[in-house]
Amino acid sequence: MKVEEFNYELPEELIAQTPIEKRDESRLMVLNREKQTIEHKTFKDIINYLEPGDCLVRNNTKVIPARLYGKKATGAKIEFLLLNRIEGDIWECIVRPGHKLKPGTEVEFGDGILKATILDVMEGGTRKVAFQYEGIFNEILDKIGLMPLPPYIHESLKEKDRYQTVYAKYEGSAAAPTAGLHFTEDLFNEIKKKGVEIANVTLHVGIGTFRPVKVENVEEHHMHSEHFYIKQEDADKINKAKQNGKRIIAVGTTSCRVLETIADEKGMVKPTEGDTQIFIYPGYSFKCLDGLITNFHLPQSTLLMLVSALAGKDYIMRAYKEAVKEKYRFFSFGDAMLIL
Repeated sequence: MKVEEFNYELPEELIAQTPIEKRDESRLMVLNREKQTIEHKTFKDIINYLEPGDCLVRNNTKVIPARLYGKKATGAKIEFLLLNRIEGDIWECIVRPGHKLKPGTEVEFGDGILKATILDVMEGGTRKVAFQYEGIFNEILDKIGLMPLPPYIHESLKEKDRYQTVYAKYEGSAAAPTAGLHFTEDLFNEIKKKGVEIANVTLHVGIGTFRPVKVENVEEHHMHSEHFYIKQEDADKINKAKQNGKRIIAVGTTSCRVLETIADEKGMVKPTEGDTQIFIYPGYSFKCLDGLITNFHLPQSTLLMLVSALAGKDYIMRAYKEAVKEKYRFFSFGDAMLIL
């Protein structure tokens, strides 16, 4: 299967640069796999497609302000992007300009309230970095760090919390699980009143989610690894819905990847912590998932391949063509799709 089969033409003006004013008033494209229909709705209409006993599974990771601007002793300006915590105060980071940051180089941020020493050059050119500071690391990040917006967003974010879901809880992501950005607390309350269960997983989204697929054949691509966990109470909710013949609907591809990583052949899950490199593309047989809420993804991306595996490539490519024609907003701050 060729990567180029997942290409589509996208006018640049359809790439959303800022979030919509009210989260749940973004547009919603609804795909019914059985009927092969395409409907155009508003996101808050999603409640009409959910049934009592269904289980919505969302990713409650929280994005950290992982972009840092500092300088070396020479005064040269340096940019760091925190990717993942290796242990304690040692992190893997993307650094720019990379060629100037050899092991032993020291960098300071925010007038010295945070300092870093390059320990090693890692595979792929990232750096192993040790941070030094006084106080609480996350509080320092909140003070001097910026949200690590995706490379296709060129406007600055006026409110930090708009790149967080309203249920974000556990810090650790370098990117938001963007399908969840459309939900409000009020909408969740309405969904719960309808008898729909809400379960949580935690997967810390890495910046690898934006990395392009560089191979010609889909099967040769290697996924980046991301850390996840799911608690007993959430596994119980998912299993109960499965046992009762109800639907498991993932909020976002990250939740989907956790479920499909941990589910057994009957679609049942148990509390687990680990790392996943699962790569879902057409031909994959889903074990747990019955539906998916997702945004519109980049051409030739692994995420577009995942939704094509669920709904069928031809159907998805037809839906994307219609989304372009109807001028939907694309990518992180864009509109949503519901696949049932």
